Order: sequence, then structure tokens, then C-alpha cells
Amino acid sequence: MNELVIIATLIILILLTVIILDTHRFVVAREYIHTSKVKGSVKIAFLSDLHDKHFGKNNEKLLEAVRKEKPDIVLVGGDMITAKNGERIDETMAFLKALARENTVYYGIGNHEYRISLYPENYGSLNEDFLTGIDEAGIRLLRNEMIEDKGKNLRIYGSEIDRRFYKRFRQNPMEPGYMKEILGDIDESCFNILLAHNPQYFKEYAGWGADLTLSGHIHGGLVRLPFLGGVVSPMVTFFPKYDGGVFYENDKEMILSRGLGTHTIPIRMFNPGELNIIEIIPEENND
Repeated sequence: MNELVIIATLIILILLTVIILDTHRFVVAREYIHTSKVKGSVKIAFLSDLHDKHFGKNNEKLLEAVRKEKPDIVLVGGDMITAKNGERIDETMAFLKALARENTVYYGIGNHEYRISLYPENYGSLNEDFLTGIDEAGIRLLRNEMIEDKGKNLRIYGSEIDRRFYKRFRQNPMEPGYMKEILGDIDESCFNILLAHNPQYFKEYAGWGADLTLSGHIHGGLVRLPFLGGVVSPMVTFFPKYDGGVFYENDKEMILSRGLGTHTIPIRMFNPGELNIIEIIPEENND
């Protein structure tokens, strides 16, 4: 009996150690994409779901990790802040401003940024503070908008889908044509990147024409188990199909970041935060 108590205690201590370590660290995840559509290579640093977390004073550890990679652009997948009345976002905005001083930054909307814009009466000056900080930083906010790099033959779209697509406990269907309605027609001769916070609708994003979808939102499932993957999503669905990593829909690809921070349930286990580095490499078109 004493041996069982000792073993159980050791297991609990090990798991607590993993939780403490994984909740307060991040790793760099790399992906390489080869396509004949781009003209010249593009290196992207992709950040998502920081939720006002700090990695060192003023997020210097995270800033230094991005700096070390020397990306061509930085893309943000949303939820860098947390929609919570009284939440302090000044350190997160300071980090974003420091990031934008050294990089071109494009920011896609997550459900938390969307929520504070919908219900300002619930969140005080949070939305105003966020928009002011983004503007002062010189960051381009993509709310159902597109920017184009003609030299690279690259387009970057930022989608802001309706709140009904973030319901807990269930997934509402996305009607045909919805992505075209909010983002317009796509030019398939370009390499099209879509910042789409919620990965549940990857099939719809790919069907619209996004060559590469960059998503977050799921936080890797909080706890990751061998062979089973992420345990629970923010929509309170268990063992979600899309939890983190790379997914494919025909010839389209989604890179789903496990994010950097947490909220509500502030733990990670076998699931450290993630800074995604993506290199898009041109290949010869033999057509």
C-alpha cells in the first residue's frame, strides 16, 4: 500500500512539474511549403493566442525568438488579448509595438478581439485601447480585408467570421458562399494565405480557395495525450479533430498553431506554447 502511495505521489509530482513547465514556456515549430505560385521565398513568423501572457519582462523572450528568425513578415492569428472586463493589455500592446518596430505585422481577428468590439458596454475601454494601440504600432488590422505583395505574387486575407461560428458545445454549419460573401472572389494565380482564427471550418476555407490557412483558437487541446492528441477545445468539445499541427484538404494546407497563452483554464500539459515559423519556397513550374 505504501508503495502505491509513493508511486501515485511521484506521478502527481511529475505531472505538476510538466504543467508548470509547459504553461510557462514555448517552442519553435517549423514548416516548409513548396509552391510554384510565389516569386521568391517568404519567411513568416506566426503568433496566435497569447492571451496577455508574458514570457520574461516585456515579453523579451518571445520578441528575441522572433528577432532571431529574421522573418520577412509577422502574421498574428488573433486572441493576443483576453476579453475580460478590467483586463490589463498594456504589456501586450507594448510587445506588439516592439514587434512592429522591427517587422511588418499583419493582424487577424480572433474571437476575443471580435467580442470586445461587439459588446463595448461589457468591456469598458478595452476595445478602444486595443484599436489605439494597434494604430500607434502601425500594425495593419485585417478585418475581412486583403493585402497583396505583387512582387511575391502573394495575398494575405484576414477573416472575421460571425459569432455564431464560435458557439460552445456545437459547431454551426457554415453556409455555402459565406467566405466569398465576406472576402470576395479569390485569384487562384496568387498564393493565398488566410488568417482564420477558428480551424473548425478548414474545409470551407479550402473550398473558398485559401492555399494556406493559418489558425489558432484550440490551444493545442490544453492537455495532449499520446495517440489521442488534444483533449478539449475552447468550444468544450473533446478530442477535437483539429487540435494542432498541419492538416490537408485536397491540395490546400492548414497550419494550426497551438498558441502561446491560456485563459479560463490556465494550464498546459505535454503541450507547450508555440511560435510558428513558416517558410514558403518557390519551386519551378513545369506546366
